[in-house]
Amino acid sequence: MMRETFPTAGPYQHRESSTPSPIDLFKLLAIVRRQWRIAALSVLVMLVLGVLYLLVAPPKYTAMTSILIDQDNSKILYQGSALERTVEDEARILSQVEILVSESVGLAVVDKLNLTKDPKFMDAPADPVQMAKSAVRWVVSLFTSSATIPGEDGPRRLALQSLQRNLEVERLNRSYVLNVRFSWSDPVMAANIAKALGDAYLADQLNSKYEATRMAGGWAQQRMKDLQQEALKSDLAVQKFRSDNNLIAASGKLLSEQQLSDLNGQLIVARADTAAAKVRYDRLQAVIDSGQPDAIVAGTLDSPIVNDLRLKYLEASRLAAEISAKVGPKHDQVKRLRNSMDEYRKLIFEELGRIAKSYDSQYQVAKSREESLRNIVGDATGVSADANETLVQLRELEREAENYKDLYQKFLQRYQDSLQQESFPVTEARIISQAAVPQETSGPKKSLVLALCAFLGLALGSGLGLLQEYRDRFFRTGDQVSAETSLPFLGLVPLVLGGTLSRKRLAEARPGDGIRPITNYAVNNPLSLFAETMRSTKIAADLTLGREKPKIIGITSVLPGEGKSTIAINFARLLASQKARTLLIDADLRNPTLTRSVAPQATAGLGEFVIDNAALKDLLLFEERTHLAMLPSVMRRDVPMTSDLLASREMAGLLEQARASFDYVVLDLPPLAPVVDVRAITPYMDAIVCVVEWGRTPRATVQAKLDADPALSKKCLGIILNKADMERMKLYSTDSTDYGDPRYNAYFREAKPASAIEPVKSAAVAKAVAKVATPG
Repeated sequence: MMRETFPTAGPYQHRESSTPSPIDLFKLLAIVRRQWRIAALSVLVMLVLGVLYLLVAPPKYTAMTSILIDQDNSKILYQGSALERTVEDEARILSQVEILVSESVGLAVVDKLNLTKDPKFMDAPADPVQMAKSAVRWVVSLFTSSATIPGEDGPRRLALQSLQRNLEVERLNRSYVLNVRFSWSDPVMAANIAKALGDAYLADQLNSKYEATRMAGGWAQQRMKDLQQEALKSDLAVQKFRSDNNLIAASGKLLSEQQLSDLNGQLIVARADTAAAKVRYDRLQAVIDSGQPDAIVAGTLDSPIVNDLRLKYLEASRLAAEISAKVGPKHDQVKRLRNSMDEYRKLIFEELGRIAKSYDSQYQVAKSREESLRNIVGDATGVSADANETLVQLRELEREAENYKDLYQKFLQRYQDSLQQESFPVTEARIISQAAVPQETSGPKKSLVLALCAFLGLALGSGLGLLQEYRDRFFRTGDQVSAETSLPFLGLVPLVLGGTLSRKRLAEARPGDGIRPITNYAVNNPLSLFAETMRSTKIAADLTLGREKPKIIGITSVLPGEGKSTIAINFARLLASQKARTLLIDADLRNPTLTRSVAPQATAGLGEFVIDNAALKDLLLFEERTHLAMLPSVMRRDVPMTSDLLASREMAGLLEQARASFDYVVLDLPPLAPVVDVRAITPYMDAIVCVVEWGRTPRATVQAKLDADPALSKKCLGIILNKADMERMKLYSTDSTDYGDPRYNAYFREAKPASAIEPVKSAAVAKAVAKVATPG
């Protein structure tokens, strides 16, 4: 089947390939056209309520006091004190706003002005909005356990509630200024209460500062005494620990530590002396071992004997050299001098040996002293190590004592600050503008109230309209048919009263015709939209099934009462009037509405053919005007298995016989939802047309029934929207595709109803059958 290539009646197919607009203005305008009455009625009702409110509501006068939250005043005394707080500006200002609308400030104003005894305040005319709120609260209190119990504090609470309802506190832009507005029906009372609010706020600030400083001072005093006791106790613990562990200190240090430090210093000096003595001894011993009498060693220069012998040795060496140069080295004088030199060398080394023994003795003494000091330091170190283990606990006790001393000094300073602040409290706020008696009313603002009512009415009406649109779950336009079912839209059939467009024209029909004029409407009004939809259905069948091939077409609907039988008879008569051999079969065996409307005189029909094997020529009825042949359905008894009859071989044989004799075979089928007859006969159909009632049949139901039978959906040529209200259709048409454009009227018009054409009586059937039902 080439159903997807079939051009439907109306340009819907090309839209599937186009990109949809995010916002369809035409659909929005269509919704506005449909729902504007609801929106207008809502606006009107809200405006009436607004006018009534303006008539009933008493005038309001607003007095204003301006308060500056100036933190510089408090910084004079609170800098570095215990009460100094660095709070972010926004949070600090909002906190002051909450204080202004708090119960403490409100009750202070109530008590100061004695508002509970003032009839102008307690018995003032109530605002309608406040009356409504009070009524709602009273009704809620009847069903909850939160109902207030009257008592002595009841009038104060009522006065406080009235005051807070009419109080407004706002921040002036981003400044530190708070505007306190109070609205009341009496301008003088409004000004007095606004002034009292500013004064009560300042008094509350001063009292809170005084209370805070007083409580801080008392707490600091008690804490100071505790810290003093703790500091004293910690000092005593340190001293007792020193005494118990023999940790005697001098100049801030323990004696053991001082002794160890001194011994370490002496040990270092002893090590240096030992090293120096060892170096001197080793050097002198090296000179002695080398045998050089002229070598200079530190320490030998101080020996006069060595120095004298070295001079004599050098002088003898000089003279020996001079004489040897003059008279030769073998001269007797030279030999004597050389002997003297040997004697001097011997004496020098003997003296050096004595000095070396002295150096060795000094080295041994220094070494012994170093060893002795090392032993003493080791003993002192052990003692100091033992003392250090105890010293850790001592240091902890000392730190604890120091902490208590520091805390005691700090709290002593804070206590002195709190005493000064308690004697001279300073508030951060000051009044910069006192409330004056207002001369003009501040409310209710008529333009604002009416504008708000109009806006609320429009919003309410829009909401109701959208709700109405959301609840509209029926087919209204061809676009909806194509989008929801993916089937072509074959056209609209207008709502026709009794076969004509009006009851007046219905009266023009011949009485006693026996046939409703609506069953012949397409033939009597060939230029109507009704007839155009029938022609659209014929073209769809011809293009899908082929023009030369005989076609078996079933007409069905989803629910009963959607007008499928009317569509079937008009479609069949339109085909017959166009010289096509057409057979109309009433296949709705359980509810043969078509037979009762068109052929009430029929005595036999489809049931007799299938059950009793009656001859087809004896069952057909013939219409002389259109040459339409009809096989009625007359069931004289209940047949529960009608689906078996429609799916039987006899029914298949009937359709094959009709295919051989007629160009079109139109079957009026049962609806899809109540019974399964259509699914049983679907294999014998070439095509099926589904009739859906405009604005009555739910879209989900249609979609579900078509999806439940893919074979039926595949053979479905499309959907016809029946009983369309053309006046309301204009409200749903987003463009000119759903016959909502007035320009269509030039192509669609209706004629006066002609006389109904009666089918041939049963006595004249034989001739008609012989003429029409003969193959070829």
